[in-house]
Amino acid sequence: MNQNEILKNILTRRSIRNYTNQQVSEADLQTILEAAVNAPSGMNYQTWHFTAIQNSEKLADLNKHIKGAFAKSEDKHLQDRGNNDSYCCYYHAPTLIIVSNDPSQWWAPMDCACAMQNMFLMATALGIGSCWINQLGTTCDDEDVRAFITSLGVPANHRVYGCVALGYSPENTTLKAKTIKEGLITIVE
Repeated sequence: MNQNEILKNILTRRSIRNYTNQQVSEADLQTILEAAVNAPSGMNYQTWHFTAIQNSEKLADLNKHIKGAFAKSEDKHLQDRGNNDSYCCYYHAPTLIIVSNDPSQWWAPMDCACAMQNMFLMATALGIGSCWINQLGTTCDDEDVRAFITSLGVPANHRVYGCVALGYSPENTTLKAKTIKEGLITIVE
């Protein structure tokens, strides 16, 4: 198989769930965001928005709001997370990018997924760990969560489709090998 640089980057990307306190530099953050806004979007409308948070107090407040929404849930698993003092939905990453889009565009989730994948691959190329975070997507319509994320700059008419946690993993972190299932590809000639 051809091992060009892009494929090597794809093959080495892993979800990181343990981070040091080292902050992602402004230059690297800008590069990752540039990769995001250059992803494909339906009709090239670019209706998405990226809200990058590097303030640890704001991140802790966001986590509290998400936990509050979970605590109100009818789902026992989410209630447990909402009432767990040590639960942190973004794994204490020093940077979190909220990816939102206008939900009236039927392709909004796909556009966001493309942009997030670009961010994950760019982060990997820069030696920065990343992880897809879903919790805000499931809680963004909670009244308290919505008020808070709107105050952070997420457009009021947007739905959150995911978040990107960014940071550096500790030096002793072991990355899991990825196993690909059989039968995932069909080629029709």
